[in-house]
Amino acid sequence: MKHYFLIFLLIFLSCKGDVKKEISSSDASITIQESETLNIVPIDEALGELFVAVQLGEVFPDSKTFVDCTAKYPYAEILSEYKDQKNTSDFDLKKFVLEHFEVPMSISSNFKSDPDKTAAEHVISLWPVLKRESDGKVEGSTLLPLPEPYIVPGGRFREVYYWDSYFTMLGLVESKEYELIENMLDNFSHLILTIGHIPNGNRSYYVTRSQPPFFSQMVKLLAQEKGNDIYQKYKEALRKEYEFWMDGSTVQNGAKNHCVATPQGIVNRYYDKGDTPRQESYKEDFNQVQEVNGGEKMYRDLRSGAESGWDYSSRWFADSENIETIETTDIVPVDLNALLYGLEEVLMLCYTDDVKFKERLKTSMNDRIKFLDANSWNPVEGVYEDYNWVKKEKTGIKSLAMVYPLFFKMASEEQANSVANIIEVHFLKSGGVVTTLNYTGEQWDAPNGWAPLQWMTIVGLQNYGHTELAKTIAQRWVTINEKVYRNTGKFVEKYNVEDMGLEGGGGEYPVQDGFGWSNGVYLALKSYLE
Repeated sequence: MKHYFLIFLLIFLSCKGDVKKEISSSDASITIQESETLNIVPIDEALGELFVAVQLGEVFPDSKTFVDCTAKYPYAEILSEYKDQKNTSDFDLKKFVLEHFEVPMSISSNFKSDPDKTAAEHVISLWPVLKRESDGKVEGSTLLPLPEPYIVPGGRFREVYYWDSYFTMLGLVESKEYELIENMLDNFSHLILTIGHIPNGNRSYYVTRSQPPFFSQMVKLLAQEKGNDIYQKYKEALRKEYEFWMDGSTVQNGAKNHCVATPQGIVNRYYDKGDTPRQESYKEDFNQVQEVNGGEKMYRDLRSGAESGWDYSSRWFADSENIETIETTDIVPVDLNALLYGLEEVLMLCYTDDVKFKERLKTSMNDRIKFLDANSWNPVEGVYEDYNWVKKEKTGIKSLAMVYPLFFKMASEEQANSVANIIEVHFLKSGGVVTTLNYTGEQWDAPNGWAPLQWMTIVGLQNYGHTELAKTIAQRWVTINEKVYRNTGKFVEKYNVEDMGLEGGGGEYPVQDGFGWSNGVYLALKSYLE
């Protein structure tokens, strides 16, 4: 646990300051001065043996429930009482927890849909249910307070999530909720400029990692609606996020943090600084690692898999089948490097007068294309694959990560045509496109389809003129969304695209309803088809 303590201590020291936040749509940039000290106390450190007892003792079916609880009394006081009482004959751990903590509710699970509403009307009616107003600081809570309103995904996901929010915003654009989009961008800027990056979500237990860096695409989305001044407003935050991902770029050999040195230049990997069980999945990680006598490397690979957003997928497994062989930090992912190419592209728009920085960005963008062509492109199969920089070979896993270079227009026409053919022949199913071709029981593998990957695929194909295939995918995805809505009254987190009569499965928790990114992509695709 000492690693966690050091990480949070460093964050705490780096975020102290006397600050005032000034954000308005007319600002040329954002200036951040914080009035409060960001004092993050990791709950597993604070509660020690009580935390371990609760998580391994399965007091709650879902490990995330306990870390989202709000302590009614100071952690030190609760821990002291636990130590005094734990060995008494009538001690009941669950009763103790319920007496000392407030248990959170799931978001939207009890929302009653109106059967007379269309699916689109239902989604629009859910925005207020999924909306959270600005947060006040709450003692004993793991929530990192945000200054402006935001949308949460729903279900067990009671906080804002980084990459989810881009796809949610696609629907907010269709609902003309531009102010709410800007509020969410202000929140992400606040996180970047206080914590140093956008965490997985606004919880203290997420700060050791980020998620796929879609912030630049969110800024681009709002700029398309409100003009190029938006780029100037968020330029400082965008640059600081870039420096977070590029911290370690001076490495000459091997890897450091998110950076990997290659003959083509610096590229990026997913990398969580923690090397202990995830607090929100403590039992799952602990048992997984103990089962195979794994160690700190395996914990970090599990955490880094969570940073990828694809938690979990055969993409990260050495044998392409079993999570016990996870090796996330050994892999240079296609999607991450395409996303950072997209961030560099937006930074070029933000810093038009900074010749030296623009040259650095241009060089990096060219290096990324060279890397993908040299190491990720499989000319025999006609697909992009992730690259294992340790083994110096492609992973051999076909996944929808292959569409990201098409989304960001990094592929040649020949490459794009080949990817389109692979998608049509192998990935297209009755309900949309499947995530991978591997059946591992993990939620980011077959037979599941996910809203964000439908969108990335459709736009990527559209960029290269594959309009009919793009429309077919869109129509099939909209159809499965509407079918599940008719049958259940809900939009859910993921769908079984191979059997439209079955729910999506796999993962560490049941299928969640709400659901932010499914709602957003549905509205955007309805508009696209119309």
